Amino acid sequence: MRGAMKKFLYDTFLRLKIRWKLMAVVLPLVVLPIFFTGALVGRVATEQAVEGLIHRSKADLDHLAHFTLDLLEAHERQFQVYQEDRKQTVRNELATLVDLAVGMVEAEDQQVRTGFLSAEKAMAQAGKAMKQVHIGETGYLFAMDSKGNLKVHYAQQGANVYDERDEDGNYFIRDMCLRAKRLDPAETAYIVYPWRNPEDPVEPRLKMVAFRYVPQWDWVVAAGKYLDESYEDYSFERASFQILKEKLQQKRVGESGYIFCLDRKGVLQIHPDAEGRDIYDSRDSEGNAFIQEMCRQKSGWIRYPWRNEAAKKARMKIVRYLYFEPWDWIVAVGSYEDEFYQPASMIKWKILQNIFLLPVIIGAVVIVMLLLASRLLTEPINQMIEVIRKARKGNWSARMEIPAGDELGELAGTFNRMAAMIQQHKEIEANLSQHGKMASLGILSSGVAHEINNPLGVILGYAAHLEKKLEQEDPCHRYVREIHRESKRCKKIVQNLLSFARTPKPHFSRTDLNELLGEIIDFASNHTDLQHVRLKRDFEPELPMIDLDQDLFRQVAINLLLNAGAAIDKDGRILVSTWQDGDQVIITFQDTGSGIPAEYLEKIFEPFFTTRSQGTGLGLAITKQIIEQHDGDLTIDSDLGRGSTVKVIIPVRQKGAEHGDS
Repeated sequence: MRGAMKKFLYDTFLRLKIRWKLMAVVLPLVVLPIFFTGALVGRVATEQAVEGLIHRSKADLDHLAHFTLDLLEAHERQFQVYQEDRKQTVRNELATLVDLAVGMVEAEDQQVRTGFLSAEKAMAQAGKAMKQVHIGETGYLFAMDSKGNLKVHYAQQGANVYDERDEDGNYFIRDMCLRAKRLDPAETAYIVYPWRNPEDPVEPRLKMVAFRYVPQWDWVVAAGKYLDESYEDYSFERASFQILKEKLQQKRVGESGYIFCLDRKGVLQIHPDAEGRDIYDSRDSEGNAFIQEMCRQKSGWIRYPWRNEAAKKARMKIVRYLYFEPWDWIVAVGSYEDEFYQPASMIKWKILQNIFLLPVIIGAVVIVMLLLASRLLTEPINQMIEVIRKARKGNWSARMEIPAGDELGELAGTFNRMAAMIQQHKEIEANLSQHGKMASLGILSSGVAHEINNPLGVILGYAAHLEKKLEQEDPCHRYVREIHRESKRCKKIVQNLLSFARTPKPHFSRTDLNELLGEIIDFASNHTDLQHVRLKRDFEPELPMIDLDQDLFRQVAINLLLNAGAAIDKDGRILVSTWQDGDQVIITFQDTGSGIPAEYLEKIFEPFFTTRSQGTGLGLAITKQIIEQHDGDLTIDSDLGRGSTVKVIIPVRQKGAEHGDS
């Protein structure tokens, strides 16, 4: 009975998949020792957890303090950028008004020059118009001569303000007068200065003035306004700052910790419930002036005992504080220390209570790791089996992934090489079959073309005869003309089929390529399809004579020129170049047309492939066939939207070429 049980277990084990065999062998060896080490691990984990929580709590205080500092800096930068943008808007507004005022002055001056007005009346009219312009609440236009005499002003017209000073004691009027005379006639200058009118508040306000010089009248025409009327949007800034304060007031550290900000005088600027209170002289439970110390140090850590009104005894508090220089603020984040230890104590007892669950959890982790490890071992085998199944069905393009440099990797690499060889053999067989089909298609196309050519010639002849006989006003004339045109198109298709199916054997002769290309370009320049194109040539003068079938090469060049012309919508250029490269001659046809999409470049030499509605798809196929008969090569490089370059390479001497009378 016992032997039968052992055999049953052994047979069952053998029938298991690899991953379950690994589980059955490894899991007991790993899980059992864990039960003996659980207590030790629990103790170490408890100590580390307590230490880590305390460290993390202090790090949280530091992080929150820097976070608050970053928020304040972002708020400050935001409104600096906002004010700079609005300041530029004020500059543009003032410059526009100055240009308007100068335009009025120049218009009045033109009236004086033509004799319609006297100079005094023209100046009076210009001044009256300028006084009617208001800029914001207190801004206005004014004008003065280069000596500081106010020619136009809403309150002080006629006064001399040359020695007027701003709130900083600077002679800003002198500066304007001197700078204005150095300006170009159309140039606008700017000045910003502190100014306080008698009716204004005690604090001076910044004023911006844009000015230009009108030399005809010796006038400095200016437009000015207070900056705070334009770009210091206090209500918007207050609303934004209020949102920032609410965000900071809602942040909590532990159960009772919070963020607060105070200035260097000890006045709370941000606080959950004491904002605006002066706490500079506050002292902790031991009588230490901790706020004064924070204001002196500006940045650091501080611990002090503190008792809230509702608390029975003081508790030790820890505060991380940083200095925010732009506003002269202290940013602080504080919390009671015992709140740091409370989570650590809870974790300690939690670990002790569940110490016996730790081996179970680790055992579960081990199971997961074993499953993962077994999967890493079995997945490559399963993938190999799947690839072999595909290959058995005839799909030899599938490849095995090579997981590593082990035995499985070596097996996968060997199979991939074998599959590649088989696939290559099958592709060769397919290519041979395709060549046979193409040869049959060529013979069939040649026969069909011959059979169609004769009746097509009759249709074309009668259509041409009828087109000449009928008047253009005759309703049938249009239909006969369509028959004639489409018959000519069919004849061209037939001729291309014959050319592709039975390209004649080239007869080589020593040829001056530059001279031949010159004749072809002269002929093509008069072609109706190339009237909108400028044909240019760039020939190497010392080009050697080459072996060439001139008639076939004419067909190649004309076809490439017509293709390039068809790609050019309006005025464009085709550049034909030649040069020698060793024992080869290079000819390029470069156009400025629309270019060829990248996905078409690999197909354009295939027979019957075309992107034009009236094309046959045989022109480039025949062209490449002719060049290959010359032992040459033809490539196309295209940039979509910028044009294409066709490169033809022909050897100087053909192998076995016959010369003389051939």
